[in-house]
Order: sequence, then C-alpha cells, then structure tokens
Amino acid sequence: MTLTKTPHKKQPIGVFDSGIGGLTVANAINRHLPNEEIIYFGDTAHLPYGDKSADAIRYYCLKIVKFLLERDCKMIVIACNSASSAAYNVLVDFFPGEAIFVNVVDPLVETVIEKDYRKIGIIATKATIRSDVYQRKLREQQPTLKVAALATPLLAPMIEEGYFHNKVSQVVIENYLSNKNFEGIEALLLACTHYPLIRSDIEGFFGKGVEVLDSTLFTVKDIENRLRKRDLLNDEKRKDHQFYVSDYTQSFEETTRLFYNEHLQLDHYAIW
Repeated sequence: MTLTKTPHKKQPIGVFDSGIGGLTVANAINRHLPNEEIIYFGDTAHLPYGDKSADAIRYYCLKIVKFLLERDCKMIVIACNSASSAAYNVLVDFFPGEAIFVNVVDPLVETVIEKDYRKIGIIATKATIRSDVYQRKLREQQPTLKVAALATPLLAPMIEEGYFHNKVSQVVIENYLSNKNFEGIEALLLACTHYPLIRSDIEGFFGKGVEVLDSTLFTVKDIENRLRKRDLLNDEKRKDHQFYVSDYTQSFEETTRLFYNEHLQLDHYAIW
C-alpha cells in the first residue's frame, strides 16, 4: 500500500477494539516496541462486536479510524477479530494511503500455513466465525487443510468479568472444547483478542498434543516488520500512551489490569 501522506517515526500507533480485549495487543506492542507511542480506543459503548452485524461493525470502525487519524497515527491496528474480518478491506479502501493498516487475522493465517498442519480448530466470536474469514483464507492457501470452527460467545464476557482460572471458566471452556469436531486437531487458533488470558486453561485441557496459537505475538511481529520496512520504527523515547473508551464505567477501568497487566486511566471520549 502506498501512503499518500509522508509519515514520520514519532507518530503514534493507533489501536482499537470493541472494548478492552484489544489491550492484549496494545500490551504486546508496549513490551516488544517500547519506543512506540500508543493511542488506544475501546468502543465500550457497543461491546461486544461479536454479536453485531457486519454493517454495524463497519460503521463503528469507520468512525473510530477517523478519530485515530485525526490524532496523527502512522499505523492503525485493528485489535479485534470481529472488526478485522468485517471491516479491514473497507477501511483500507475508505482511507487510502492515510495510514498503514494491520489486522489480527492475516498474521495468524500466515503462521498456520508456515506450520503445514493437517487439521486445526478455531474458536472465536459469532461474527468472526460467521464471516468465514479464517476458513476462506486458509482454504485459498492450503486447500487440503481441515478446519473445525466453533463460535464461543460466552468466553469474552466471562473473561471481562474476571471469570477465568477457576471452576466457572473450567466448565465453560471444557463444554466448548469437548466439541467432537475438534477431534484430531493439531492446533487451536484463539481468534479473539480476549482469549490469550485463558490460553493456559485451554492448553491444560488439550495437553501437549495440540498447539495453541493466539494472534498477539504474530501481530506485533507483523507491526515491527512493516514499520522497519518503511523506516518508521521510533528510535527515541516515546510520549505517554493514551487510552480512550466510548463509554466509561469504573468496572471497565478495573478490568483493564487483566488485559494490560497494570492499572490504566481511561479517558471517556463520546465519539457517538
């Protein structure tokens, strides 16, 4: 993609999600690229995106990206699988050349293709599974790969309420992962940015026979490669990160610690 604007290294990276699950991606960026300034937007007024229509998700994303571009972001990271699957192509077309766009789907797909599995499983929100984006992209590159995809709508709200690593989460996780379609899988894709928080629970269910993959690390590697290729990696100390939400509650701010590993101050911005 050719940028129509001339970006510079010190510009921030914009990251957005339907809520606060995308903070797992923001946290990975902060750890691996500590010089990069992050402007995060969580659309908490409309969470979760997983049960919204594709048209609704696209509308929300267009508004959020406009907000981030107005803050001079050199890159926009769609830190949400539902938004990546529904809106990525629309955003690239609607804002041609205005920033580098990164989604969380493609890095995970590329990793699966490189590993040459015979059968994999995918768990995600209803919107991501309904979009068929993972299945379609994987079939295009590896037609013989068997893919078992399952919508797991209870997981994201369960995680946001802090129910993981306990008996409640164990029952829900086991109920989903016991699906007979997952028999014989070699890897399970965690196609939601909330799910890294329950990765150890999922690994415990399957044991060593199934590799569990989430998109956070692969997405950060993609971000780094793209910035390095354009000589846009910030080589100076960054400014403070900024975290915005479209609807503020105290519980949102308290829950951010689960996803970011430290307390964050959320600024309410009434984008709608």
